[in-house]
Amino acid sequence: MVTIKDIASAVGVSATTVSNVIRGNAGRVSPEMIERINAAIRDMHYTPNLSARALVSSTSHIVGVINHLVPLDSGGFFQDPFHGALLAGIEQALRERGYYMMMRTIDNTPELMSLLNNWNLDGLILTGIFPSDFYTDLLTQPTPFLLVDSYVLGAAPQVRLEDRRGGYLAAKHLLEMGHRRVLFCGPPIHEHGVLWERYGGFCDALAEYGLSPQPSDVYGLEIGIEQSTALGRRLAERTDYTAIFATADILAAGIISGLNEAGRRVPEDVSIVGFDDLNIARLTSPQLTTVHQDVTLRGSRAAEMLIAQIEKAPGAETVITMPVRLVQRQSVLDIR
Repeated sequence: MVTIKDIASAVGVSATTVSNVIRGNAGRVSPEMIERINAAIRDMHYTPNLSARALVSSTSHIVGVINHLVPLDSGGFFQDPFHGALLAGIEQALRERGYYMMMRTIDNTPELMSLLNNWNLDGLILTGIFPSDFYTDLLTQPTPFLLVDSYVLGAAPQVRLEDRRGGYLAAKHLLEMGHRRVLFCGPPIHEHGVLWERYGGFCDALAEYGLSPQPSDVYGLEIGIEQSTALGRRLAERTDYTAIFATADILAAGIISGLNEAGRRVPEDVSIVGFDDLNIARLTSPQLTTVHQDVTLRGSRAAEMLIAQIEKAPGAETVITMPVRLVQRQSVLDIR
């Protein structure tokens, strides 16, 4: 088996230099030498022994991505293309820095601690964390971690979105197009969560027009294709509204499908705005007006921030809030 020492001997540098290049910490190594080392790695078919590395350095170079957002028996996390785009951004950034990603769904503290103890994870990225005993326990353990899609108070590093602004932009656009009875559809709303913020922005826009949402106009459901389509069929039975804000594109797509099945047309009968601006927004018929965010970039930034924590980089950022904007397509009808 080829070792780092073999690579170092072949190139004529120290084993430490080779190790630094492999781990992505080659700040003092010239570009030419980096290329020579990488060429030797390829030519000699070197494969790092991660277990040995972990034993020697007490680091695994593995980052756990923990889903705490949906029930364990639900496939909603993986059905939603938002999470695929988020994971793609996280994995690419980790891979470029020599780290590996482990994906896990966990809903309790004992299972989280078992994962940390058994795998010696270098860090954690968690989605869908709300104020709870799980979060309190998370704060007491030493492994660096970062939150995505969370608004819990405290010192935890977070990558956020302009969620309140996004909810406002969606509702404001519908109101500007003459709609006055707008339904709000999304996962269940938790205090200090993403939907809490988007609903707040939604209410802000309504208030500007002297309106407020009725309890019967707010629908909460776990996001999934079947659930979204079924909701669309249910909403087709109502005729007392003209527009819908769906807090995820996949939810909007399912609602459109269900409305169509029941004989209601979008946007002629019902207008709809989604959220995320994923590829599915351009595949619906009609194409979906939606709130745009760069999901993959958000995943990359989350990974970069966590690595800065792990490697104790000076001046590491603790909170990033990424922008949103409205993208207008064909799913909203002007009824003024």
